[in-house]
Amino acid sequence: MNIIYEIIAALQFLTRLNISQRLVLPETLGRSVRHFPLVGAVIGLVLAVVAQIPAEYIPVRVLAVVLLGLELVVTGGMHIDGLMDTFDGIFSGRSRERMLEIMKDSRVGAYGVMGFGLFILLKWSLLTEILPSPSFTGLFVMPVLGRLGIVIAITGFPYGRESGLGKVFSQHAGRGALYAAIIWTLIFTLPFGKIAVFCLIIAVGFAILFARYVCKVLGGLTGDVYGAVLELTEVVALLTFMLFHGCRGVL
Repeated sequence: MNIIYEIIAALQFLTRLNISQRLVLPETLGRSVRHFPLVGAVIGLVLAVVAQIPAEYIPVRVLAVVLLGLELVVTGGMHIDGLMDTFDGIFSGRSRERMLEIMKDSRVGAYGVMGFGLFILLKWSLLTEILPSPSFTGLFVMPVLGRLGIVIAITGFPYGRESGLGKVFSQHAGRGALYAAIIWTLIFTLPFGKIAVFCLIIAVGFAILFARYVCKVLGGLTGDVYGAVLELTEVVALLTFMLFHGCRGVL
């Protein structure tokens, strides 16, 4: 039964789903990290199904906005908040300690706003490029790889604060969580063939490089950085899918 509670904990943390009122222990929340790609598959399935709405019923550009909004509604937008806080911190040009203070501030600064604007514009542009015909694979795989990215960040890099929600994951996830997350990811990507595998390789490489860069700047990662890794890895996966699909006749 423990695995069921872990999956429920992962679903409730990464989405707005409220399945159980049972108190989630820190250990259970930490172990739930291994199931993050499974949650990504649930989100991806929702997005991929909605994306199949025929173009005669809703224009592609509008459908892309609907998908962006749907993902924000399902996840609660907490990863976007982490993305903006991370941009505010690492681009501030301040000391390491001051960067961490800026990221902890609930207010959003100029770098966070500009970064979010560019990010959402890029993601919208990528969605309009892949809609409607090949969108199922791209939209299904994208959230899976984004959540594998966050597992890589949690299990592969030190935590940069003395306390915080992210520290619970860092303390209790364990190296085994990464292996389990990889298995989940392979289950959800291999059936889609070489295009999904290529996206997986690029997404993993990006997640490692970005986490390593931020770790060098901050001395460790934080919960906000985990959110940034997830969101940026999703976009990289979507970009890779678009490029690969456009070159499929050559490759």
